[in-house]
Amino acid sequence: MQIVLGINAAMFLVIVAAAFYGKSSALLSDSLDNLGDALTYGLSLHAVSRERVVKAKVALFKGGLIFLAACTVAVQIAFKLSAPTIPLFEVMGGFSLLGLAANSLCLFLLWRHRRDDVNMSSVWECSRNDIASNLSVFIAAGAVWFSGSGWPDIVVASCLVLLLMRSALGVMTAAKAEMRAAS
Repeated sequence: MQIVLGINAAMFLVIVAAAFYGKSSALLSDSLDNLGDALTYGLSLHAVSRERVVKAKVALFKGGLIFLAACTVAVQIAFKLSAPTIPLFEVMGGFSLLGLAANSLCLFLLWRHRRDDVNMSSVWECSRNDIASNLSVFIAAGAVWFSGSGWPDIVVASCLVLLLMRSALGVMTAAKAEMRAAS
């Protein structure tokens, strides 16, 4: 888990810089997902040997972090709609592939723990979302290149917001159920 935490923290720093440089909402979504994951993994390390209710509270907090990341990207999308730009597809594509490689490694490292408990299940959910996010950003980069428009970036970023919202609600629902069961 410490390796996965380090990978996500490093990827956040690299991809957030690329997102601002490349003017990509989809890449920003990807970077914030890495930040949320790094925070999530840090909390998960704290909760791994704790009792069931603590794990559920940590999972609930993680769901809130995922939700906050989704809201942040939604605000950035609204800004892009008011001041349209065409992102740099080369930056989007290259850094989405770098993220895909890093997140594939994380998913591999977490595979055997995906059903251990609500805490590890939420960690797994975060890592699975990362793969979908990386692939989506790569596809958006190709669509930006093909169309010469910033709309594919906005559309993919909007879809990622929905994915993050769905994930956040799923994690929070499972955590609340676990808290009720532990009481």
